[in-house]
Amino acid sequence: MREALSALLTALAEGAGGDAGRVLAEAVDGSVRRPEALRAWGDRVAELLGGDPGVAGAVAAAMERHVPGSAAAWYGGDHSDFRGGVFLREVVGVQVVILQGGGAAAPEALASLPPRPAGFTGREEETAELLRALDGSAAVLATAVSGLGGIGKTALAVETAHLACGKGWFPGGVLFVDLHGYDEQSVSADQALQSMLRALGVPPEHLPDTADDRAALYRSVLAERARERGAVLVLADNVSSPDQVRPLLPGDGRHRVLVTSRDRLPQLGARLVSLYQLTLREARRLLELALRIADPEDSRVSSDPNATGQLADLCGHLPLALQISAALLVEDPGMPVAELVGELEASHDRLVHLDDGERSVRAAFELSYRRLPPEQARLLRLLALAPGPEVSDEVAAALVGTGAPPLRDLRALARAHLVERGSERAWWRLHDLVRVYGVSVVAGDAGLREEGEAARERVLGFYCRWVYAASDRLRWRPGRVEPERFEDRGAALAWLDGERAGLVAAMGWAREDRYADAAVRLAERLGEYLNRRRYFDDWVTVAGAAREAAYGAGDRDREAVAWDYLGIALRVAGRVEEAIDAHIYARDLFRAADDRRREAMAWDHLGIALRVAGRVEEAVEAHICARDLFRAADDRHREASSLNNLGVALQVAGRVEEAVEAHICARDLFRAADDRHREAGPLNNLGVALREAGRVEEAIEAYAEALGVFEEFEDWYGAGQTLYNLAVVHETAHRLADARAHYIQAADAYTRANAPTEATQARAQAERLTASPTDKPTPASPPAHTTDSAQPAPPPPDAPGTAEP
Repeated sequence: MREALSALLTALAEGAGGDAGRVLAEAVDGSVRRPEALRAWGDRVAELLGGDPGVAGAVAAAMERHVPGSAAAWYGGDHSDFRGGVFLREVVGVQVVILQGGGAAAPEALASLPPRPAGFTGREEETAELLRALDGSAAVLATAVSGLGGIGKTALAVETAHLACGKGWFPGGVLFVDLHGYDEQSVSADQALQSMLRALGVPPEHLPDTADDRAALYRSVLAERARERGAVLVLADNVSSPDQVRPLLPGDGRHRVLVTSRDRLPQLGARLVSLYQLTLREARRLLELALRIADPEDSRVSSDPNATGQLADLCGHLPLALQISAALLVEDPGMPVAELVGELEASHDRLVHLDDGERSVRAAFELSYRRLPPEQARLLRLLALAPGPEVSDEVAAALVGTGAPPLRDLRALARAHLVERGSERAWWRLHDLVRVYGVSVVAGDAGLREEGEAARERVLGFYCRWVYAASDRLRWRPGRVEPERFEDRGAALAWLDGERAGLVAAMGWAREDRYADAAVRLAERLGEYLNRRRYFDDWVTVAGAAREAAYGAGDRDREAVAWDYLGIALRVAGRVEEAIDAHIYARDLFRAADDRRREAMAWDHLGIALRVAGRVEEAVEAHICARDLFRAADDRHREASSLNNLGVALQVAGRVEEAVEAHICARDLFRAADDRHREAGPLNNLGVALREAGRVEEAIEAYAEALGVFEEFEDWYGAGQTLYNLAVVHETAHRLADARAHYIQAADAYTRANAPTEATQARAQAERLTASPTDKPTPASPPAHTTDSAQPAPPPPDAPGTAEP
């Protein structure tokens, strides 16, 4: 870094940056060694280099002469981003600053504003209007920028946000979120809220359970930040409806919200700023800047103003179309502007969604597409069909049907601005308009439609293979065959976490007969993961799609399985009455098919839902029906599950001795089947029943044995339940120090299990004992039971399901 700084100062002193650069070089003395002076100096240098691509190129060339490689950190030939840490600049979600003594750059949580858009030009009136709205003296909380797709809404919003931050208006920081409102899989308001809360420093385990509570916490955290640090700017990009962004509006009037959308959003109660096409002067300037950023000596635009005007007209003065046209010119340095104009004039098939009667962006897309080599063109079409907002390297490989990811083609498409790099390395995304274009290309050709359908089948096959492998790893226990690929449960969960959005989106394909069977099979295995990670809403979505697919295909057997599966998901999501109805549908379908074993499973799951709904006697009867049917079918494994669940219902009904007997029978059956993981559930519940029976020391022994098994299988939710129960029994025995220690351990386990509500409850119990250690024990909630929710699909039963404290 010091060598780069020295090279920069030398280049400026020699005049590479003109007179302004010499002044800046001479200013480096003791006066800029203070952090605030150094920051201001860096901003002036950044303004000099960012304002004129010719100056930036000259300075970079001079630096390279003195210290080879010194300019590579910030000048890549087509943009300057100052990533070397010499200047204060926002770079991809973090703020890079100079630290005295050669320290490393430090990230800030609220510096998520993207870099200033390269080549931004024009929009003076709109920028001024936005700045007036963002000014703290204006009585405007939210401002919505609307306009045609590709009109430059995001660029204007980001540029204006940088200007406002430069004026010191938002000392509290900036929150940026892309809501993908026009993608097939958009970001919901609640998903955005959770992301915002994490950016504001709220740990995941402290996030409330409900969307309303999360919104309230979001407003409270922002209000506190306003008092402590000052105003925050929230920039919500690609919003498709008022409901998608309304929960993100702060309650404190000192903050500001800037929204971009293709729709005007009059219902939002915001200052509305409509964005139209660039003027001819601005369009010419955009093209000029784009070419000179790539090559400071490129004069094709300035040397042929007439052709440049025609090109701007053919692009509808639309920034996105102009940028793609500029990329075509950069890719072919020998092509005159007039030649590109001729090609565009010959293309009359324009993107319907961006057609204002005479001007359209489709011509630019079509020309970019037609110039691609066949494999790149095919990849672009298939990426447009991919599930989820982003695509991993692996899914890209599945789309094209190759063993290895098509990295060369992906990078070529990225250079052509047809593909963007995703939120992480090895992930990719399409601009929403490029995706629309790709889908329309496929839809217009029967052969391409078949190609696309085959690609989606490959993706579902890929997902099924690795979801099954990941699920096997989550269920694996010593003595079984090692699953492929995933070394441990952590690796399996990490893969599932990364692909979750795509997996859930792919279930939307289940409505088509061609994909129904694979989608249902995928759904049958995703429950293990979604339950473990407590993504209950996703689980309901997946299960509902599987049910619809089975019904549409006329497969009553799979429909019954899907109804039962949906019932489990609805119950853990808190929709108990719907869960009861779903299990009744499943039970009746299994009974009609004379499938007694699966009918028993539906009875067992129905019993759990009835108990949660407070219908305890009905729950007991349902579990007895399940037990008897499993016993008649000689299915000892699932008989054990039904006995465990029966024991819980009996205990709630006050029949404690019967509950103890049921849990002991369930434990012994699982032990005989060598299912060590699921043996832990009855052990935990046995401890609860023994405690209720006054047999405290026996309860502690049962809990200790259950805890060892849960920890062995990294079942942190089960471990949290058992630790909480141990705390309760110690508190009942007046061993308050032991109780407090176990509450704290329970909170830690629940946190690892992504169960923030339970973690908060356990932590509150520990704090209660700390504050009043001599008080009479008054546990805030009853002990936690572990219920079995084995899925009705043919694969082996799942691990213990969720429990209701």
